[in-house]
Amino acid sequence: MVAAPAQATLCRRTSGDCKRVKILVTGRNGQVARSLAERADEHGFGKLVFAARPEFDLEQPRTMAPLVERLKPDTIVSVAAWTAVDLAENEPVRARLANAEAPGELARAANRIGARLIHISTDYVFDGKKNAPYAESDRTNPQSVYGRTKLEGEEQVRDALAEHVILRTAWIYSPFGRNFVKTMLSFADKHDSVRVVEDQVGNPTSALDLADAVFTVLARWRDGSTDGMGATYHCAGSGEANWASLARHAFRASREAGGPFTRVEGIPSSAWPTKAERPRNSQLDCGLFAATFGLRLPDWRGSVDSTVSRLLTPI
Repeated sequence: MVAAPAQATLCRRTSGDCKRVKILVTGRNGQVARSLAERADEHGFGKLVFAARPEFDLEQPRTMAPLVERLKPDTIVSVAAWTAVDLAENEPVRARLANAEAPGELARAANRIGARLIHISTDYVFDGKKNAPYAESDRTNPQSVYGRTKLEGEEQVRDALAEHVILRTAWIYSPFGRNFVKTMLSFADKHDSVRVVEDQVGNPTSALDLADAVFTVLARWRDGSTDGMGATYHCAGSGEANWASLARHAFRASREAGGPFTRVEGIPSSAWPTKAERPRNSQLDCGLFAATFGLRLPDWRGSVDSTVSRLLTPI
């Protein structure tokens, strides 16, 4: 269902003044959507409109246009996606509908009503063979159905809508939904140790920090600037990690807060085969986003500490 149309303030350069407009966010229960909902007031955007099934169905892209044309949002934030990386190998048609066709339909609908679009993409558009962080200008070469469909989604957005920003991010965790940090903590009370891959390197990213980045872009548009529009940016947590070091840090933070912890045994990817191939190195160089929008996401360690603290605090 779709939440009642709430209002948020955004200035459009074409109008010359501020007006009350809607910001439509795809999905409702995902990590980034829930983080956007939590941080909206802090950034002065008030309530957002969240679209979800049955009116909005990623696997039925034809549902996109009627919803967009009915609500007529000023801006769409496209965060919903098929993120089950291994399952996508068995369900490529469904993954493509959600990750490629749906954002393409959103972008085409946005173009028809004069809306702008922020679209969230992934580090998995790269093959992981580079020995340094990836820049936006580096050649993409996804090795999985998930990565290929997300890359096609980027391409469809670029082809359909000039007024867009694409944010590639990585290794999302938060106090919400399913994610690696929550999974590790759930293992702590049940296992004397856990085996975790340590030869895949990336940038752990708090969904709450990513929400701050989205609102930074929106604030730029609210102030009437179109600088940085029509481009793709890397936007991930500062500092690199492998999955094993991320798990160790989460357990350390939990132990210091009086929560559960266990020992981590680092293993190679070959000891934990998966249906989809993961990039060995998916570090993202986020310098362009920092230079354009004046924001660099915090070091992942502090954000993991905050996430663990929230997960251990009874609601």
